[in-house]
Amino acid sequence: KILYLKLFSDTSMWTDIADKYKVRDYVKKCGLEETLVVLYGVWYNAESFNLDELPNSFILKANNGDGKGTNLIIKDKNEWDNNKLRTIIDKWLKRKNIGALAAEPQYENIRPCVIAEELLPLEEGSKSLIDYKIWCFNGKAHNILTCSSRSQKSVCLGCYDLEWNYYPENLIPSKDYPLESEPLLKPINLDEMIKLAEELSKPFPQVRVDLYNIKGKIYFGELTFTSLGGMMYYYTPEFLLEMGSKVDVNYKG
Repeated sequence: KILYLKLFSDTSMWTDIADKYKVRDYVKKCGLEETLVVLYGVWYNAESFNLDELPNSFILKANNGDGKGTNLIIKDKNEWDNNKLRTIIDKWLKRKNIGALAAEPQYENIRPCVIAEELLPLEEGSKSLIDYKIWCFNGKAHNILTCSSRSQKSVCLGCYDLEWNYYPENLIPSKDYPLESEPLLKPINLDEMIKLAEELSKPFPQVRVDLYNIKGKIYFGELTFTSLGGMMYYYTPEFLLEMGSKVDVNYKG
């Protein structure tokens, strides 16, 4: 159904929402501005980038990034210089045919830019942020995928229902996607996260709402329409069938 929607439905709204800069306007329109990460700057050309105008730590992102290496964490800007970062930014801005490999139409018409945002702090003892990816169908949350212990080579996955019961049997572990060694702690404000995700997902038959939760503070991550191009091989076929059965492709939120 994801493949059907991206090929045969109206995806015009997807473009602005897949844009990591413009989506901020959508989040504000939903009344959820307080969940947005602090924005430090926006650049449509590399020459205008100035490292001196930024705080010591931040994250750079291409607004049309599709998970192919267009994020850069800067922990100490004194270890970088303008020319090096401008070269990286220029390369990101000149990328072509983004999303074409997996036929993801939402990326085609995004005007490229690069943004700098606040670098969110890690929880004590954590190796990386935890992504809470809430799958929503017809404006209602269905399940939660977590991504933790992220490295350049792999990320640990977990699958939970809306009451935070753990279902590792819904996942197919691999070298790239090993299972979490044990269930993660239930967020104390899980109900608020679910409510927020449903508000953001209202217009769409299916979308994955990606959030962070740091010391009880919820941060918006992104909205994902075509996870892995719509072919999530880390889920079992049975669970994909269950998820797909919930999606009404004719839904109009």
